[in-house]
Amino acid sequence: MSEVILGIDLGTTNSAVGLVDSGFPILLANEEGHRITPSAIYVGSDGTVEVGAKALRRRALEPERVVTSIKRLMGRRMHEVEENFPVPVETGVDGLPRVLGMTPEALSAEILKEMKRIAEWRMGCGITKAVITVPAYFHDAQRAATKRAGELAGLEVVRILNEPTAAALAYGLDKLGDRSRVAVYDLGGGTFDLSILEMQDGVFQVLATHGDTLLGGDDLDALILTQVMESTGLSEISGAARVRLMAEAERVKLALSTDQEAVFRVPFYDGNRSLEETITRAELEKLAAPWIGKTLRHCKQAMADAALKPEHLNAIVLVGGSTRMPAVRRAVAELFSREPDISQHPDEAIALGATIQGGVMSGALRQIILLDVTPLSLGIETFGGLMNVLIPRNTTIPCKAGEMFTNAADGQAAMRVRVLQGEREMAKDNWELGKFDVAFSPSPKGQTRVGVQFKIDENGILEALARDVSTGIDTVVRIESAAVNVDDSAVEAMISESVEYAFEDMAERVFTEARMKAEELLPAVEAVLNQGLAEEGERGEIESATAAVRAALKQGAANPLKAAVQRLDAATEALAARLVEQALDAALDRRLGGE
Repeated sequence: MSEVILGIDLGTTNSAVGLVDSGFPILLANEEGHRITPSAIYVGSDGTVEVGAKALRRRALEPERVVTSIKRLMGRRMHEVEENFPVPVETGVDGLPRVLGMTPEALSAEILKEMKRIAEWRMGCGITKAVITVPAYFHDAQRAATKRAGELAGLEVVRILNEPTAAALAYGLDKLGDRSRVAVYDLGGGTFDLSILEMQDGVFQVLATHGDTLLGGDDLDALILTQVMESTGLSEISGAARVRLMAEAERVKLALSTDQEAVFRVPFYDGNRSLEETITRAELEKLAAPWIGKTLRHCKQAMADAALKPEHLNAIVLVGGSTRMPAVRRAVAELFSREPDISQHPDEAIALGATIQGGVMSGALRQIILLDVTPLSLGIETFGGLMNVLIPRNTTIPCKAGEMFTNAADGQAAMRVRVLQGEREMAKDNWELGKFDVAFSPSPKGQTRVGVQFKIDENGILEALARDVSTGIDTVVRIESAAVNVDDSAVEAMISESVEYAFEDMAERVFTEARMKAEELLPAVEAVLNQGLAEEGERGEIESATAAVRAALKQGAANPLKAAVQRLDAATEALAARLVEQALDAALDRRLGGE
């Protein structure tokens, strides 16, 4: 019998767990007979912890001790926390968020413990390994936080799997034919992703992905509540009252997926006042239009990244509870010019895909090769403040790439490696994931060689290696806890700005590279001219070209400086060749003289 590996969907709103039994992937029901368990945690003042529906039932009496949507805090810093998170968020001694005195990882671990408990109760044996899903647009720190949560729950996390990839596995992409493509539109409670996947020659590959880890059903709930407050003249609310009103907003949203109208009703929400307001589906759809529009922009970007048109797709698959909304389904159908596939249970598809992947890794199911992609480019800062990309965005992972670098100054004894993520040409416009120093023996400029390699594993976690070639000594840094100090709107802005400022960025890069070349060339040319080594026929052109370079540097324009440097290069080409030849002859004479 093969080893059991659980498949777990750790969702913002709901979670689920499954495994492969007798060759079939199945999701496991809890004691109440439900395969879906609410991602809610009750933390009592005495330390009591309850998870799921039991926790939600506590919300009526102790709303501020029931934590929901904790996934939205995973791998984030305090300044990234939403203002209206359902329960109060405090700053820990390490500067990171705490909720009821617990880290987001510890709270998520309670949900994972419950998934593990359900599986062990159903199977009657201990289970220690799991595949856990995350949004495709989770960055390195969020993935690492998810893995730590699994470890805190007593699980060995054998794979962090992207949710759209899991959904495509559940959908059965491998059954569509020799070469098939599908777009997975995943809109859950807290996150959104659009991923385009292809199956060819037994390899399951993600072609492109785009999304936002702070865009989901929770945001629509907040819009509903804001609308109700404005229409009823209700002022700012907080604490337990807000928790109750947000819960009612979610209930109304769900009701309007099937009904034409619903009543927003919360009696004595603050102990004295009650609230009642009728909301129609038409009103909700008008309110949701900009929210849906954000998801469509991500869809268009992913399609552009994959260089595909809607007619190139075999299917568009909907997963995530928020895709139950008729307005979402209509918008997706219009964008992709086809009716979306809704054959998968929106709340179960991701867990089912994770279960299939767990079965593949345990040997219980046939092998399927999964190839995901990295959503943003990774590189390092080089001399002059340039971003040198080692792994471009949408590169298939796992992967590794490297490049050789040299010391930029005489006597330099160390090189600082700044690990960057982003799409801009200059280092200052990208995000720093981490940095470390590589020490080496002082040597003349350009003599020390340091190889830098990035490796991204199948979980999307980055490892950076720098090697001093002369000694063979490696410096290895695993970038697990470094968080990009921006929210996900900035991730989207990074990509759009890389397009918007493409010409300006390239001009700045060209100018910087030309300036560094000029600063290296000018002193050398000046030294040669002062020594009178230039012939009369070429001296005038060299001096004229040198003056043009100095004028272009003052002007600060990229193309004129690049042209001036190229002119100076050409003017000194014959002189440089002659000097090299003389140096070789001198060296040969010394050698012969020594013999």
